[in-house]
Amino acid sequence: MPNTERHIITVGVTGASGAIYAQALLRLLDADRRVARVFLVATEAGLRLLATELAIVAADAKKLPSLLTGTSAKKIEYLPNKDIGASIASGSAAVDAMVVVPCSAGALGSIAAGTASDLLTRAADVCLKERRPVVLCLRESPLNRIHLENMLRVHDAGATVMPAMPAFYYDPKTIEALVEQFVYRVLTQAGLPQENQYQWKGGPTGNG
Repeated sequence: MPNTERHIITVGVTGASGAIYAQALLRLLDADRRVARVFLVATEAGLRLLATELAIVAADAKKLPSLLTGTSAKKIEYLPNKDIGASIASGSAAVDAMVVVPCSAGALGSIAAGTASDLLTRAADVCLKERRPVVLCLRESPLNRIHLENMLRVHDAGATVMPAMPAFYYDPKTIEALVEQFVYRVLTQAGLPQENQYQWKGGPTGNG
């Protein structure tokens, strides 16, 4: 059963655009007292994404979490994507949920096919088979039939497909506000509801 007191979360980062989402998510998890531990896995393309979009390059991969959060990030552990024998590759590992943000169409396809060829896709496969929450923040557009079919396959397997599509109805003033509210919703899907998440109270009705 999920750990309802101190959550353990796996975060996967792939090469799809949207590194700012991953950074915001990790910062929130690092500051959340309900979170005991975070496992961070990035594909090779994901590491390149962090360098391209955030100018973050870690000569020592273990320092990547602190570079992303701007804190000591003591609860976040970086795991090499090639380490298929890492703890989160087993269903016996105490993990409560996994978020892949951003999630590329390639990673989506691998998870949908169950190939589990690296740690990120294996960790997602494990969470699905153990019936744990898996949130895939797909960042791809336009979508072809293969993408759509893969989205349906992972949905039917138990994952939540949550494309990186920020909302505008709460009148955000900055890109950071857009990102933050989207990440709040992602964490809610992962079992960590956020008290600062905007809640729609109803609005004016139109006349036609």
